[in-house]
Amino acid sequence: MASKIGEIILDCADPEAAAAFWCAALEYRVTARDETGVAIAGPAGAPTLLLIVSTDPKAAKTPIHFDLWPTDRDQAEEVERLVGLGAQPVDIGQRDVHWVVLRAPSGHEFCVMPRQPA
Repeated sequence: MASKIGEIILDCADPEAAAAFWCAALEYRVTARDETGVAIAGPAGAPTLLLIVSTDPKAAKTPIHFDLWPTDRDQAEEVERLVGLGAQPVDIGQRDVHWVVLRAPSGHEFCVMPRQPA
């Protein structure tokens, strides 16, 4: 049997604020919290996000990121919704591509794709 991703860990200065953004963006919910951070989870089978306290400054582009696939609206509408939640458009040198790069309030970059894969 192969492994599966159980948790994805994101270092952030403010786990509560990061959890609020990602819960709203992904329709996740808080499942646990303590002094080290906040765990959020989505539907069964989706990996848990563990947002942990880190005071290390972010110095460069995030080396791993999420690609979000809108499920019930088009890409432009989803980008607008995520910007309304606090994300910001960012240019990381992506040039002319079919995805939109945003930065979450926690500083993590992510992409919004034009459609869900088949």
